[in-house]
Amino acid sequence: MEDWAQLILDFLDEIVQQPAVLVGNSVGSLACAIVDDWRIKLLLPLLWFFDFLLKQRGIASVIFERVKQRDNLKDILLSVYGNKASVDDELVEIIREPANDEGALDAFISIVTGPPGPNPVQLMPTVSMPVLVLWGDQDPFTPLDGPVGKYFSALPSNAPNVSLSILPGVGHCPHDDRPDLVHEKLLPWLDCIFSF
Repeated sequence: MEDWAQLILDFLDEIVQQPAVLVGNSVGSLACAIVDDWRIKLLLPLLWFFDFLLKQRGIASVIFERVKQRDNLKDILLSVYGNKASVDDELVEIIREPANDEGALDAFISIVTGPPGPNPVQLMPTVSMPVLVLWGDQDPFTPLDGPVGKYFSALPSNAPNVSLSILPGVGHCPHDDRPDLVHEKLLPWLDCIFSF
């Protein structure tokens, strides 16, 4: 996770070279928010065992080959999108194509066995910049009634720099699931923060 955050910082320094607004989804939003080089470590032997198994290339390769099959990818996407019509063949291919690139298996192993990265509940108090949180009310990965969802639902009342909009009928990928709703919330928010 910290490597992704460093890539973002390098991109901002080398390419953007001016103030910017970072927009991320799910793990990407955490990478955008990291301000310190720290990790949350889970010291559960069971997780170590799964990590050990998945670090065995033969085992990881079998799992990866199954996950990246069109039908499996489509099923996974259908499970996280509220707007099922957004899950078309083009989306499946956009996600599937990089899985065939050289190094994709190594990336998969790194993602599923690497450290979990920062906990958003511990990270958010360190963020002082304006934050807009767009949350799909049908998100199966981070449901509103789960611990992280409850935290972010209450956060705007405790942190004046945070705004939250719940998007109805939207799953885990709001920007692709319902871009119209995302733009409806994001564009006015951007206008407000740039008017200062």
